[in-house]
Amino acid sequence: MNNNYGLIMAGGIGSRFWPLSTSKKPKQFLDVLGIGKSLLRLTFERMLSSVPKNQIYILTNTAYLSLVLEQLPEISENQVLCEPLRKNTAPCIAFAAAKILKINAEATLIVTPSDHLILNQTRFNEIIQTAIKVANESEHLVTLGIAPTRPDTGYGYIEFSKEKMIQKGEATSVIQFCEKPNVETAEKFLSAGNFYWNAGIFVWRADVILKSLSDFQPKLYALFTSNLSAYDSPNEKEYINHAFNECEDISIDFAVMEHAKNVSVVLSDFDWSDLGTWGSLNEHLIKDENNNAIIGENVFLIDSENCLINMPDNKLVLIDGLKDYIVVESDNMLMILKNSNEQDLKKYLKQLEEAKSQFFKN
Repeated sequence: MNNNYGLIMAGGIGSRFWPLSTSKKPKQFLDVLGIGKSLLRLTFERMLSSVPKNQIYILTNTAYLSLVLEQLPEISENQVLCEPLRKNTAPCIAFAAAKILKINAEATLIVTPSDHLILNQTRFNEIIQTAIKVANESEHLVTLGIAPTRPDTGYGYIEFSKEKMIQKGEATSVIQFCEKPNVETAEKFLSAGNFYWNAGIFVWRADVILKSLSDFQPKLYALFTSNLSAYDSPNEKEYINHAFNECEDISIDFAVMEHAKNVSVVLSDFDWSDLGTWGSLNEHLIKDENNNAIIGENVFLIDSENCLINMPDNKLVLIDGLKDYIVVESDNMLMILKNSNEQDLKKYLKQLEEAKSQFFKN
């Protein structure tokens, strides 16, 4: 484990979990499952099976430094890598990879979002060990793929060869990455059987991912590697601020994974959800006899079904005749949203901001 380093990406806003998740306290810092632990805390604890505690780094926005240290008191401030600007995943991975490579030239990086739900931790650890072995022995960029259960248009897809009989838990070469498809294409992917969802969890050697960035994103690579002596020095903050100001806003999928040929996927089966929406959370909550999921100690439903209700424990709530809705209250904000319109939440929030601006203007 001495060469293993964990990178937990925790800088997002999680707007599709509004109103519980806000820019001041996004979903990764919340106990959305109602179990007394935030998603960040659960991700950190899961990482400890593969990475020494002092080699786990949190990639987040400067605004969330205190939240990270509050929820993870075991780590030092040096293990929190703060982005001065949100520029997507490729810049923050370049930052972390360059910094860690200076510390350990043989470093292997395990990169994971902070807001995923993984129920079978033992199986997850086995899959990660397979990915580490492949990354080290083949110098491949390794991603974890999840067998799709529906023609979802919210995920990227990974295509691999049909010709070989690949078992769950084994690695195989990737033919191509396919970004979020339309419904018809997603249905074809599902029928084909050799397309998996891209889980956004990666394992690679630090030098290998930096070589790939050099090949496909030379400007981005140069911004974060032109002066390695700046890392862990008084000049690091100034150097990183300049790099983030100058770099492109781009995901690691677009920057590298769609172009690279040395890519493998481990076919994974550890009960995964990215918890990207209220609907994805709803799949993992306990339901009553009418298929309602209720978070809140004083919620009473009458003639209601297929609803997700999330209310503060100190609020007395009576709901009558509601069907197929999501109802969430947090910090004096209330959302009542049709289940079928959940994918439009970001659009609605933009309209809400515009309406607020107009209200205060008048």
